[in-house]
Amino acid sequence: MKKIINTTNAPAPIGPYNQAVMANGFLFLSGQVAINPETGGLTQSSITEETHQVMRNIKAVLLEASYSFEDVVKTTIFLSDMALFAEVNEVYGAYFETDFPARETVAVKGLPKGVNVEISMTAYKG
Repeated sequence: MKKIINTTNAPAPIGPYNQAVMANGFLFLSGQVAINPETGGLTQSSITEETHQVMRNIKAVLLEASYSFEDVVKTTIFLSDMALFAEVNEVYGAYFETDFPARETVAVKGLPKGVNVEISMTAYKG
C-alpha cells in the first residue's frame, strides 16, 4: 500500500508527480529544486543559497511524512556543472549528523527551470 505525501511547505509539483510516496517503510522523495514555496520564485543568488533552499524543501517533505534526514538511506544529486560540487557538498553535508546515506552525484546537460542543483532522496523507517 502506498501513501502520497504533499505539503504546502515545499514547492508544489510542476508536473504529473507527487512530492513523495511512502510504501512499506520507504519514503521516495521526488527531486527538489530551489523554488521558494512561499513566493513560487527561484532562489539562485548563489549556489550555496540555492542548495540550502533545495535542502529546506526536502526537509519540509520529510517532516510532513514524519521522517528526518537521519532516515535518509540514498541520495541523488544532479548538478549543472561538476565545478559546483564542493560548494553543494558542503551545504548538503551540514544537514546530516552521522551515518551519511549512500549517494551519487552527476552532472547533467540541463535541469528544470534552468537551476544548478536538483536533489532526490529515499528514506526508510523499519
